[in-house]
Amino acid sequence: MGFIHDFSKILFATCRDVLPIILLITCFQLVVLRQPIPHLRRLVVGGVYVVLGLALFLAGLEKALFPLGKIMATQLSDPVFIYGAGKEVLQADWKAYGWVYLFAAMIGFATTIAEPSLIAVAYKANEVSAGTISQWGLRLTVAVGVAFGISLGTFRIVTGTPLYLYILIGYMIVIVQTLFAPKSIIPLAYDSGGVTTSTVTVPLVAALGLGLSATVPGRNPALDGFGLIAFASLCPIITVLGYSQFMHWRVQRKTKIREKRDAL
Repeated sequence: MGFIHDFSKILFATCRDVLPIILLITCFQLVVLRQPIPHLRRLVVGGVYVVLGLALFLAGLEKALFPLGKIMATQLSDPVFIYGAGKEVLQADWKAYGWVYLFAAMIGFATTIAEPSLIAVAYKANEVSAGTISQWGLRLTVAVGVAFGISLGTFRIVTGTPLYLYILIGYMIVIVQTLFAPKSIIPLAYDSGGVTTSTVTVPLVAALGLGLSATVPGRNPALDGFGLIAFASLCPIITVLGYSQFMHWRVQRKTKIREKRDAL
């Protein structure tokens, strides 16, 4: 009964959040465009599926994924696990947290691969590029970027270094890459950074940051627990731009080699 009560509250909140979107689209379709709603029955059935799916997904996040991420972060960063029992630690040694960095990279990669928003963007990118942009290629590239970003973010939490330095350096790299990257890939690269901070990634990453900062000696969850999502948004832009630059260089190199062979 407890689960049914909690799920009903989540379902009501989901309906409340989705209702403005439905009203907006309906008003524009009927009042502004003055067109009938096509395939009304199919849209209603699909809308019900979406609302139920979102509610079930949010219930799963609240009951399982969010607590799991916090528990894993707390256990992996426990001073007893890191330094051994009976040892008092006042300042964290970043070299002792290797398992935390590995777990952060793996959880960042896994959640990004399963991110529905990234799957949608990869599907549309493959569709409009006539197969030039591979769905799995884009998803793997973005996932590697998130994995590196989350791992780097946990390193920042352990060391206690200022967040703005990482973000400043990261966006300087992005600006330089943007100047030399193929123009066709730049908008997709910037969108790839945004779609990683959605329903799957955010709860686990936020739980990881808060759990880690609460356990590492000398860290404050209010100051150090947040910021991992910024890394999850920044680093995929770098990896996608880097991948496109590498592929562009590789194609040009093959073209030059072929031209030299033809000339001989």
